[in-house]
Amino acid sequence: MKRHTNMTDTKHSLESLTPRQIVAELDKYIVGQDAAKRAVAVALRNRYRRSQLPEAMREDVIPKNILMIGPTGVGKTEIARRLANLAGAPMLKVEATKFTEVGYVGRDVDSMIRDLTEIGVSMVEKEKLEAVQERATELTTERLLDLLVERPEPRPRRTRKGAESPFAAMFGQSGEAEEEDDTTSESYQTQVQQAERLRARMKEKLLGGELESAEVEVEIEESRGGSARVFGPGGMEEMGFDMQSALGNLFPKERKKRKSKISEARRLLQAEEAQRLLDRDAITQEAVERVQEAGILFVDELDKVAGREGSHGPEVSREGVQRDILPIVEGSSVMTKYGHVKTNHILFIAAGAFHVSKPSDLIPELQGRFPIRVELESLTEDDFRRILVEPRNALLKQYAALLEADGVTLKFEDSGIDEIARLARQVNEQTENIGARRLHTVVEKLLDDVSFAAPDIEAKHIVIDAAYVRDRLADLVKDEDLSRYIL
Repeated sequence: MKRHTNMTDTKHSLESLTPRQIVAELDKYIVGQDAAKRAVAVALRNRYRRSQLPEAMREDVIPKNILMIGPTGVGKTEIARRLANLAGAPMLKVEATKFTEVGYVGRDVDSMIRDLTEIGVSMVEKEKLEAVQERATELTTERLLDLLVERPEPRPRRTRKGAESPFAAMFGQSGEAEEEDDTTSESYQTQVQQAERLRARMKEKLLGGELESAEVEVEIEESRGGSARVFGPGGMEEMGFDMQSALGNLFPKERKKRKSKISEARRLLQAEEAQRLLDRDAITQEAVERVQEAGILFVDELDKVAGREGSHGPEVSREGVQRDILPIVEGSSVMTKYGHVKTNHILFIAAGAFHVSKPSDLIPELQGRFPIRVELESLTEDDFRRILVEPRNALLKQYAALLEADGVTLKFEDSGIDEIARLARQVNEQTENIGARRLHTVVEKLLDDVSFAAPDIEAKHIVIDAAYVRDRLADLVKDEDLSRYIL
């Protein structure tokens, strides 16, 4: 069986990521929502399985797109984002409400593929830059040495008069003959040896960090990249068209001189040398391939364009947006400034609350392109408590680390954590249910005084217990009108 290896240059080998391992990784950052985690884990594993198929069959195996249904703030976007980070895949989140059907003012749906391709190119370029840093460092050191130590110049060529040859006259050659440079003379060789010894001493000091404050005059390329707007079928789109790249060396690149310390000059020259070492064509080719084979497009707020025919007023283009999205999801070729990008094997994850509309309100063709439906559950008080402490980047850990920079130590007692979770759940029930995002507003208000006074307060150890939480938030929660504005 022929093995396909185009997608192996990712943060993790797809072969090593089993669905159980993928779910375990997602559990480190997201509480609950097991059904959604299982669905995306299988979708990611299927990419590896597809890569093992014969080429003839591989092209016919399309990804099973996922439709996530659930209220805001329960982890839909976070699941997709963490999945993309786990696989090292280009991922773009877009809102369906940003797009309008062809003929209306707004963005056309092809722009989501162009944006995803830009992300893919940036991702590959970053990886390639990291790979050439060692060589770029060596070249930068040599350029700095050239600035610090002048190389001896060979003597200029001397000419002597010679007899005019009829053949020389026939081919337009003069009767003058050039003598060789006198680079073998003893004096010149002595200068070269002295310069090499000085260069070696300066290199030792340079690598030892002794010359960081010395000033040198560096000449660097001036960035003059521009962009132009082009007209596409969906209207005028920003394509980031780089004139200098398109026209190659037709126009010479402008360079400018500036004086700077060696520490700053090293940074400028290192970036320039690293860019020179990159193969732009290879980066573009790999990026387009990665987008086509491993890209993830997260389309949020799909329920907002789920209206069907018969609508009036500003909703007239809802079904038109669905019709325009359909060929992208079905599989088509979109023209970008990096060439054509095929969408056949991009994984689409759509999401929406579907409070007012239902998935069945989508046009039938689009419904059929999202065969996997997962419903995300509303968060409970216990979920809030776990979100505050369990994830690797838990909210309370973030606040404790931030205030530790000012020498303030926060200690969250279990009773205080329980009270924060209870109040967040209560506010969600009284006002709009915004899920885990409510914890951000509650904790921010809870620690508002401490955050403001942290650099100046004498008590550097603060205990957050149930009494502390109630003292600062209970009145706000009781007053529903006030909590609507503050919490």
